[in-house]
Order: sequence, then structure tokens, then C-alpha cells
Amino acid sequence: MTDLSQAGTFKLGQRTVKRMGYGAMQLAGPGAFGPPRDRAAAVAVLRAAVEAGVDHIDTSDFYGPHVTNEIIREALHPYPDDLTIVTKIGARRGADGSWNPAFAKGELRRAVEDNLKNLGLEAMDVVNLRFMFDVHGPAEGPIAEPLTAVAELQREGLVRHIGVSNATPSQVAQARTIADIVCVQNQYNLAHRGDDGLIDDLATSGIAYVPFFPLGGFSPLQSDTLSAVAGRLGATPMQVALAWLLQRSPNILLIPGTSSVAHLQENLAASTLELGADAVAELDGIGAARG
Repeated sequence: MTDLSQAGTFKLGQRTVKRMGYGAMQLAGPGAFGPPRDRAAAVAVLRAAVEAGVDHIDTSDFYGPHVTNEIIREALHPYPDDLTIVTKIGARRGADGSWNPAFAKGELRRAVEDNLKNLGLEAMDVVNLRFMFDVHGPAEGPIAEPLTAVAELQREGLVRHIGVSNATPSQVAQARTIADIVCVQNQYNLAHRGDDGLIDDLATSGIAYVPFFPLGGFSPLQSDTLSAVAGRLGATPMQVALAWLLQRSPNILLIPGTSSVAHLQENLAASTLELGADAVAELDGIGAARG
């Protein structure tokens, strides 16, 4: 069995988690909408992840909607004491599967309450407020009012820790003046390096950075350089991409997702893959080449 502790741990608020976690987005149907093709397989993946030592699961009630959280509860409730469950709010799904902003105070409260109900929890370990000023990536917009609403839920005891997602560096800075931010969840991977400076700034403050789409998301990473490095190491390109993220900065927490137990085991094995300086330099060139 893969020893996930080899990749180290990092603080997520008052919790300490292993740096290799699991993202539950792919447990719902295509595009994170509707039910999975094989619910029993989804349950099996979650149980296999926890049995392998995963203690950090990322989810959201807008995956499905509701589907992913209901599957997590079916598979894992009552939860292990050391399991940290992180969710996202700030969006709702349209009947056509579209992603729509849901920033109003009442919407944010309902989102937290729905997460708690569907997961079977009394309080969420971490709630990330996802900014939806641009569905396709971070964009400037007013965050004080919705973040203050989440902070109120924290004071009520429904939320233990607060993070932000899809955020610009200036929004992260503003958020930290409103609430104690324990993590930032943005798109980042070998080819998408726009947050390099933000990651380093957060590391100096002990704040976790959680890259979503660590393997490229809906457009999987493809690079001759990545394939060549993987071939020399006897690993898959995706394992190398995950190992690069783990070596990029100690505050990076990974949440690769899958609906396959075999793929889960492949992802987790990346936590033991060591990249030499030459390999890292080659891989760094992928992001530089793409600007």
C-alpha cells in the first residue's frame, strides 16, 4: 500500500492533513451533473481512498447537485475522526447543468445547510466561497458582502474554517482582512502557472493552496516533455504532474479526482515519486513555454 505520509502533511485550519487528498467531483455524472453511471463503483472509490490513508476529501453540494455528498455519506458515514471534509459554495446548477452565481446571503446559508444535511454533519470543517464573477476563471468583483455572510455562519458554529476559490490575488488579500482564510483553491498545474506568486505568498503565511484541475481538468495535460520525463521515471505522465505539484511548494494540497479504484491507486502512488532537479527544470519549462 502506498504510504501517503511520504509526501508530508500541512495545516488546514486547526486540522493537519496529508498532502495527497481526494476530489469528489467525478463521482457525479458527466460535467458533475446528474447521477453517476455506477453508484456502487463511486462508493467503492471513496472507501478505497480512506482505507489507503486519505484524510482530506473535497466536495460540493452543487456536484450533482446533491449527488456527490449523498454518495460520500453513504460510503463513509459515520466518518473517521481524522477525516477532513471541505466543500464549496457560491454557485447553483441550472436545469441544463449550467453553473450560476449564488452569492446572496440566503443562498449561502441554504448552501451550507444543504451540505450539512446531505453529508450528515453538524458543522463543516472548511467551506470555500467560490467567486463566480467569471465561470471560466478568476475575475475581479465585490467579495465583502458574501464573505461576511459566510463569516456569520462561522460564528454560529456551522462552519469551522473558511477558504476562497477562483480568487485573484487582490481578492485573497481582501478576504484575509474579513476572515481568517485557511486555504485558497484555484486552477493550477504544470501548464497553468498564473498563481506562482500567490502560492509563494501563501506559503510564507502558512495558508494552504489547493489546485483544482491538477491534471488539466476537462482538457487533460498533454506534453511531449511530460511524457518523456514520465518514460524515464517509469511513471505515468499524470503521476509526474502530481509529483511536480507536491514538490512545487510545501503548502500545496492535492485533490485529484477519479471514479475508478485503479486510477485512484495510480494517483496516490504519485505521493512517493521523487523528481530530480533536471526533471523539475524540464517540467518547469512547460509552463514557461505557454506563458
